[in-house]
Amino acid sequence: MNEPRKKQSLFAKYFYATALVLFLSITFLGVTLLLFASQYFKQDRYALLSNNVSQAMRVTVANYQMNGYLYVDSDALTQVYEVLGGTLNSKIFLVNNSGQTLLCSEGDNCPHHTYTVPSSVLNKVAAGEYREMGNLGGIYHEQFFTVGMPLVDPSTNAVVGAVFASSSAKILNSFLFQMFRMYALSALASILVAFVLIYFLTNNMVRPLQQMLAATDRFSHGDFTQQVPVESNDELGQLAVSLNAMANYLSSSEAMRRSFVANVSHELKTPMTTISGFVDGILDGTIPPEKQSYYLQIVSNETKRLSRLVRSMLSISRIEAGEMKFTPQPVDLSDILCRTVFTFEPRIEEKKLEILGLDADRTMVWGDADMVHQVVYNLVENAVKFVNEGGYIEFSFRNENGMVITSVKNSGEGIPEEELPRLFERFYKSDKSRGLDKTGVGLGLYIVKTILGALGGEIFVSSVVGQYCTFAFSLPEVPAAPAEPEPAPQKESGRLFHKGDKKSGKAKK
Repeated sequence: MNEPRKKQSLFAKYFYATALVLFLSITFLGVTLLLFASQYFKQDRYALLSNNVSQAMRVTVANYQMNGYLYVDSDALTQVYEVLGGTLNSKIFLVNNSGQTLLCSEGDNCPHHTYTVPSSVLNKVAAGEYREMGNLGGIYHEQFFTVGMPLVDPSTNAVVGAVFASSSAKILNSFLFQMFRMYALSALASILVAFVLIYFLTNNMVRPLQQMLAATDRFSHGDFTQQVPVESNDELGQLAVSLNAMANYLSSSEAMRRSFVANVSHELKTPMTTISGFVDGILDGTIPPEKQSYYLQIVSNETKRLSRLVRSMLSISRIEAGEMKFTPQPVDLSDILCRTVFTFEPRIEEKKLEILGLDADRTMVWGDADMVHQVVYNLVENAVKFVNEGGYIEFSFRNENGMVITSVKNSGEGIPEEELPRLFERFYKSDKSRGLDKTGVGLGLYIVKTILGALGGEIFVSSVVGQYCTFAFSLPEVPAAPAEPEPAPQKESGRLFHKGDKKSGKAKK
């Protein structure tokens, strides 16, 4: 059975990764520095030895010329070689073409008399200046810097020997060690300071993520009250803002869900209790036969109410889930409005209402005909339901910023201002409507708002208590001239409109 992997915090991962990158960077920088320092030291040492050899060569050639190109004065040259060699703590010596040492700055202590310079080295010297860091073909038992130059007879231009200058390479090791020690001390101090800074910087960067983790953990348990502090305007700050927005949205959604469940439970419980009670009363004989028709009518009404509730909930679910298919096309809004008003003609006549504004010119909007009809139907139904006896319902249209705004205004008691913001919530019914509306379930305006949002429109409400209430909704206007719509149904004289009142759009009952 596999053991669970040990959890490692983001702080530890980031700190160790940053520390490792810092350590590798400093190590690479140190190695590079030592390599460049070593190369620079070698070039500098070769340059100094080359300068010594050049001076020794000039003195040797002058002495050789002074002696008729026959020999050199070893006593005089040895003193010069000793002075030149002392400046760099180096050995300067002269060899013939066979590699044998003729004279040396070390005098009697010269190690070169025991050995001869290899011909391979002499051949390279004859071709030009020779440089190496080694043991010069076995003459030395340790590493030496060596520079050699050919000794040319000016009279014949022939190479008659070579002058060498050598210094121990131990000085390079000493130089590199000093460099390494200084660099190591500086790097160690830098690393300690950097680790402290990295610790605090890492902690400062990870802290917002830890706060977000704690908040999301509470979100997962249904607690959306936790807010993540926004401490910056970078990606982490924007993430904190998004998490807070998500928490607010989830909190609102959760509240709406609970309210929805409670409202659905209440709306279902009331008619089902009524239906169950009356049916049981009929079955057990509690309700006498002569009253059964009356109570069966109540059962029928409650059944229809349940049906309307279920249809409304299904419509909302389909729209919110994106399953409701819309077919945008030019729609004659005034025609739909007229058709809808005619469907309420009996109730309009019963309340003796005056209808205003139906004589407006054709008004075209861009939308789905069925959905627009549902919006208009719900608004007209509410207007007819809550208008006062003998009052009026007025319709108006206006174009504004590419939108057609349609208003449905009815006289009556109106709606208190404090209730206006909640009118479009699910299952919300104002106190007034609870007394007047016995069949509604409080979903009509929510459906209207949802449909308009899907069609690119909005809905607004205004009201003056005791005077009127107005619902206005907007839909995109048709950009191009639409095709001729189907003719509207004939508005019969003497029903909605009296003769002579057609221009004013008034219907008197």
